Amino acid sequence: MKLSKNLSLSEVVKSNNAIRKGIDNSPNNDHLESLEDVAKDIFQPLRDDLGVIYVSSGYRSDALNKAIGGSRKSQHSKGEALDLDNDNKNGAASNTEIFNYIKDNLDFDQLIWEFGTDEKPDWVHVSYTTKRPNRNQILKAYRQSGKTKYKSM
Repeated sequence: MKLSKNLSLSEVVKSNNAIRKGIDNSPNNDHLESLEDVAKDIFQPLRDDLGVIYVSSGYRSDALNKAIGGSRKSQHSKGEALDLDNDNKNGAASNTEIFNYIKDNLDFDQLIWEFGTDEKPDWVHVSYTTKRPNRNQILKAYRQSGKTKYKSM
C-alpha cells in the first residue's frame, strides 16, 4: 500500500525490534489516515525537493513502543511521526538539510534535532497532525545524567 507517491506502508511499519520480539506492528484505520497525512504533507514534499529520504522509524504499535522504551505520549504510536536519517547515504540530503527544509517550508507539529552535534543531528524527528492545529514546536534532544531532555531551539 502506498501512503504517498514515494512512501509505502511497509517502509513505515518495518521494525527489526518488532520482528525479533514477535510484536504485531500493524496500524488500525485511524493510524493509517494519520500516516497518509504525514506522508502527503511532510514526506512527499521533502522527497520531491530533496531527493531520496530514508525513514528510520515510523509507526509503532503501543506494544512495540513500550518494548523499546518509547514515550507513552509518542506520536509514532498515533501514526503522526517519522524519524528521518539520511546521513552516510551517498548523494542523499543531509539530516541538517532535512531539518532546515522542514523548519523553513512545512507545517509540522514537532520538529526535533535528535542528539548529534551543533552542526548535524543524528536523525530528525518530525510529527504532523490534522486532528488539531500543529504547534510548529522546534526542539533539540540531548542527554543529561543518562536521561533524554529537550530544549527549545
